[in-house]
Amino acid sequence: MGVALKDLIVRKEISFDELKDKMLVVDAYNNLYQYLSSIRQRDGSLLTDSKGNITSHLIGLFARTTSLMQKGLKLIFVFDGEPPEMKKEERERRKEIKIEAEKKYLEAEKKGNQQEMKKYAARTSRLTSKMVDEAKRLVEALGLPVIQAISEGEAQAAHMVNKGDAFAIISQDYDSLLYGAERVLQNVTISAKRKIKGSVAYQTLKPSMIGFSENLNYLGIDKDQLIVLSILVGTDYNIGGVKGIGPKNALKLVKQYGSDFDDLFEDVKWADHFNFPWTDVYYTFKKMPMKDDYELKWKEPNEKELRRLLVEEHDFSEDRFEKTIKKLIKNKEEKKQKGLGDFF
Repeated sequence: MGVALKDLIVRKEISFDELKDKMLVVDAYNNLYQYLSSIRQRDGSLLTDSKGNITSHLIGLFARTTSLMQKGLKLIFVFDGEPPEMKKEERERRKEIKIEAEKKYLEAEKKGNQQEMKKYAARTSRLTSKMVDEAKRLVEALGLPVIQAISEGEAQAAHMVNKGDAFAIISQDYDSLLYGAERVLQNVTISAKRKIKGSVAYQTLKPSMIGFSENLNYLGIDKDQLIVLSILVGTDYNIGGVKGIGPKNALKLVKQYGSDFDDLFEDVKWADHFNFPWTDVYYTFKKMPMKDDYELKWKEPNEKELRRLLVEEHDFSEDRFEKTIKKLIKNKEEKKQKGLGDFF
């Protein structure tokens, strides 16, 4: 779900050239869900191999990751660990939404309504443990670091950026900001074009960067106030937020009350909306467990393992696979030659 900060946040366009040779942490789960929701057949169903195994996540991950590697980006993938206790309700809510969407998909299928089928199919995306394991295998075979977070991946990614081990997080969500991620990149791991809702036209999506400190200055609040603002609007730990309070109203409130958070939540009648104290959500963000015992090493792509996973196990096109790998290897060799040329 993520937190609805889109209308408050300022961002600036950034080119891939500006990101060249920079270490960037990918919020892996966010990335994989993008592919599951967007890489589908015309009727909305997921792509599968001859054995019926879902391949949409692998198709997107392989194509986009190799493309970004060729652009010179040094990617690190962080995967979610054990979700916080407070996220259980959100997981149940998402499960119910998927079940309802599946029912509506079947109804649309009976009517032969492909538009409705596609609409509801995109809401049924599930990321299984098998898919996650396959994604890790693919990333590692590409020679990229895989980090297993203790809990929320975006919190671990923010920690790595703020330690100076990476330049920015790549994620479409805004939750990373609640963990103080200094830089968040959007529109990097998704397609450059997206269909405009209710239209046959497409819009071009350019990479953009959100600066944490810049946005706090722009909004005139501090990090703790940003967390409180987000709790008012709604997070994965208090779904929907306080009824009737949107992002702009929430910003006014945190500015009005300053650091008097208890008074703020009492006045907005928090207890009428939730059966747990607001501090439970607040400290879930503030005390999210993170680790420092990770290794950042980039290796040469393992062509044999990539072929085994993609071509042999999941029926990827041999020709397309070969072309992609050749491009990747050629790009790496050219970079090495350029590096030697610079040295001499």
